[in-house]
Amino acid sequence: MPPAVARINVNLHELGVHLERARAALGEDGYQQLKAAMDTLAYLTQLVEDKTTTIRRLRQLLFGARTEKTGQVLPTEGPEGEAAAPANPDGPSRPPGASGVPQATAPPEEGAAATPSKGHGRNGVEAYAGARKIPVAHASVKPGDRCPGCLKGKVYAQREPGVLVRIVGQAPLMAAIYACEKLRCNLCGEVFTAEPPAGVGTAKYDATAASMIALLKYGSGVPFHRLAGLQGNLGIPLPASTQWEIVEATATGIAPVYAELIRQAAQGEVLHNDDTPMKILTLIRDGPPHTEDAEDEDQTDPAAGSARTGVFTSGIVSTRTGRTIALFFTGRQHAGENLAAVLARRAKDLGPPIQMCDALARNLPKPLAVIVAHCLAHARRRFVDVAPSFPAACRYVLELLREVYRHDARAKEMGLSPEERLHFHQAHSGPRMQALETWCAAQFAERTVEPNSGLGQAITYLQHHWERLTLFLRQPGAPLDNNICERALKKAILHRKSALFFKTETGAHVGDLFMSLIHTCELAGANPFDYLTALQTHADALSASPQDWMPWNYRETLDRGG
Repeated sequence: MPPAVARINVNLHELGVHLERARAALGEDGYQQLKAAMDTLAYLTQLVEDKTTTIRRLRQLLFGARTEKTGQVLPTEGPEGEAAAPANPDGPSRPPGASGVPQATAPPEEGAAATPSKGHGRNGVEAYAGARKIPVAHASVKPGDRCPGCLKGKVYAQREPGVLVRIVGQAPLMAAIYACEKLRCNLCGEVFTAEPPAGVGTAKYDATAASMIALLKYGSGVPFHRLAGLQGNLGIPLPASTQWEIVEATATGIAPVYAELIRQAAQGEVLHNDDTPMKILTLIRDGPPHTEDAEDEDQTDPAAGSARTGVFTSGIVSTRTGRTIALFFTGRQHAGENLAAVLARRAKDLGPPIQMCDALARNLPKPLAVIVAHCLAHARRRFVDVAPSFPAACRYVLELLREVYRHDARAKEMGLSPEERLHFHQAHSGPRMQALETWCAAQFAERTVEPNSGLGQAITYLQHHWERLTLFLRQPGAPLDNNICERALKKAILHRKSALFFKTETGAHVGDLFMSLIHTCELAGANPFDYLTALQTHADALSASPQDWMPWNYRETLDRGG
């Protein structure tokens, strides 16, 4: 080990004195640079001494904000305030406004809607879809009465009432105590107890209580013990063990819907998958499964003999005819193995689906045939990582890919079908990607890039996976990236950050079930609280026909049943 560095106490005032003495020898430029470094040291020292300073703030201060937008990775403003030109003169042309320079705003047309005045809130009244609407009649005037102002006309009801939004605070779970009166006969001693109000029921915990606990735990990342502390402070105790018993019983009752969700996801046209590390305490305690010929951790078939020690949560997002389903699976299996288990339920008459993932081999379902597409955002991120060291070359690549993404966004805005979107990309994005392929080959052919450098490795990754990265130019419906699955996995990551782990495999299964239902509701624009409550109150019906109780059609099923 190298010897320990001796600690020297530094006085910033004394450093300033020494710096002034060396000013003549350093020159003005050297003096200003060294003074800036000393001022930075003083500022960082103050931040470290401040107990409210976070590591994240220090990272942003030292290394900049962590964002992959081209305008942040490589600022497009030159020293004179003009947009920087592309690194390659033959590079992609940019539409107006693509350089990041603010464009002039046209004056508003006459008759255009005026800008809302301040003080009216960020959300309009229509945003409060879950609010209880209370009609309020006028206290002294009703439609048809004489006008109290002019005393001549008659008042009539307007189509839009005046609205007042009132938001109140309360505990996540409220309790009501029904004091049912008891009467006792003084002669025979018989006791007569008042009946509770209709619809109250006899169960202590209502279906809405289970929905709220599940939504807080698996949808918002609130651990059981944290919710227990909050409820206790508000005078409505709800122990963590009781919360688990409630969600476990609820998961058993609505399990048929989860199974149906998996079956319908298997019929999807495009399936995205990826995984993230997770912890299950019982698996960590018991260690890897014992086998005769244990292999390395990346063995893709645990049943065939594997000493895999990792635990993962796999996210699978299936899309078909505008419907999007999110599934989660936690255990020792990788994303490709979980996807293979899902696709085993796929109808035999359907062709192979498109699978979108990154280039890790463990994401591929080896026993099944799929049309594999790789994530373009992962390839782009490799250029983002080396952009500070190779700004000119990375600017060319990032700006070219930015145009491809803009074409894809434009295709979505126009509502193109998969075939129309394919032709649109072939006409607009095809030449860009062809230029990128030619440019990548020229970097090595002309020996302008060292293959083992960061830029060389980014180019090599792009060339090695080119066919799967550009599937959107040959296959209708092929997506550009795996971002929808990355966003879905944030549910599991949020749980991991807040609750740290699952205790047992049963707990992990319950979490997967609720995360899948909650996130699918969010993707479908349904209210997950209402949905989970409806599933519990109609448990018998959903067992008979779970396909009628999906997040996108359960409202219709409720309407048909009155």
